[in-house]
Amino acid sequence: MKKVLILHGWGGSDFPHWQSHLAMQLIENNYVVSFPSLPNRDLPNLQEWLTFLDAEIKHFKPDIIVCHSLANILWFHYVNNFKVDNVDKLMLVAPVSPTCELEELKSFFPYQVPADLKATKKIMACGDNDPYISIDEAYILHDMLGIGLKVLEGAGHINTNSGFGKLDCAYDWIVQ
Repeated sequence: MKKVLILHGWGGSDFPHWQSHLAMQLIENNYVVSFPSLPNRDLPNLQEWLTFLDAEIKHFKPDIIVCHSLANILWFHYVNNFKVDNVDKLMLVAPVSPTCELEELKSFFPYQVPADLKATKKIMACGDNDPYISIDEAYILHDMLGIGLKVLEGAGHINTNSGFGKLDCAYDWIVQ
């Protein structure tokens, strides 16, 4: 049975966010899912999130990891600073620009794009009009990471505010 770790971004991904739908779909199809609430999700601190993630990875031992928004940057810091075993699949959705200057997120920046994402299969998805990363920055990040890219037209930050309650392509990619 595959284990899927779903990591939310700043503020969480409560229902009806697509990550909540994804967790339910996976559980209904006999995947083991961990969808934790990261500490102080409204005022995140990189060190707290790294400590939490390290404990969760060691305990849960996921095969698949799904990151949204700030969780992508968390994953970059994690693989750059911890000994990490490869996972089968890694999905990065709506990463945040390296030039982000939001005061609430300052502990996560700057970040270094990892040379190795520690995943056998990996993909990135973004909206072509995301307020947290320009499409040009997304293409640069995609090139730096050397992974597949799915651009969703008019999808914004691919969250509830952008109209995403379900993201069927995420589920389809995980189960294929």
